[in-house]
Amino acid sequence: MMRFWKMHGLGNDYVVIDNRDQKIPNKLVRMYAERLCERRFSVGADGLLLVYSSSEADVKMRIFNSDGSEAEMCGNGIRCFSKFCYENGIVAKTEFSVETLAGIKHVWLTLKGNEVASAKVDMGAPNWQRSSLPMTGEGTCINENLEVNGERYKVTCLSMGNPHCVTFVDNVEAFPVCEVGPQIENHKAFPKRTNVGFAHIASRNEMNVRVWERGCGETLACGTGTCAAVAAANKLGKVGSKVTVHVLGGDLQVEIGETLFLSGAVEKVFEGTLFKEALS
Repeated sequence: MMRFWKMHGLGNDYVVIDNRDQKIPNKLVRMYAERLCERRFSVGADGLLLVYSSSEADVKMRIFNSDGSEAEMCGNGIRCFSKFCYENGIVAKTEFSVETLAGIKHVWLTLKGNEVASAKVDMGAPNWQRSSLPMTGEGTCINENLEVNGERYKVTCLSMGNPHCVTFVDNVEAFPVCEVGPQIENHKAFPKRTNVGFAHIASRNEMNVRVWERGCGETLACGTGTCAAVAAANKLGKVGSKVTVHVLGGDLQVEIGETLFLSGAVEKVFEGTLFKEALS
């Protein structure tokens, strides 16, 4: 049997398991992610977060999308992960470091009583080089044309530890994200696929964003996608250094300095017990 928590950050939901004792062996992790994240027939989630011990940071996080693919980093995921670690006594402080495939990330927790109400994450600095995504071509891709099924989109591409392609649209609510998103995700320009952000500028300190996530589809919130959209908008002179971002699941705050800081609420939905036989 394995204990798990179901959690979400503004509707971006995860199954979280303490795997420091390797209850889930590496050869079965992808299968577990697919089975556990399947909605209606299982717990259901956008992804699986696993806790590991780390020799480099206070704790290590691995992230698996609902299709079983492993992600380098996830802004909402790491906030859920941090609440899980604190409230389960895996870490005993409100500021700590987390090892990810995208490097060491630092988090700060805001408590309400003994529970974590919100979390702030230093997401690091964006990398604008095409090679960091990777993306075909050389140099950067800032406000350049990308042809998708006969349509041209102005895109800005960057890595937030994972790849993002951001385009600005007039009406993000009505935009066909579920049609265009997978077309850009699997575009030949992105050999390892990409996350796709669709953004609308409301003011110098306010944006509306929807994100099509690689290996997952559209989610109610995407932390790295939100940061990528704000970074792209700031790069193009559209917003300032402090931005409130409205995503489908609620609001996130992003501050831009030498690095990007992401803040927002995080919640535990329920906890339960998994029986391995049910997943085999």
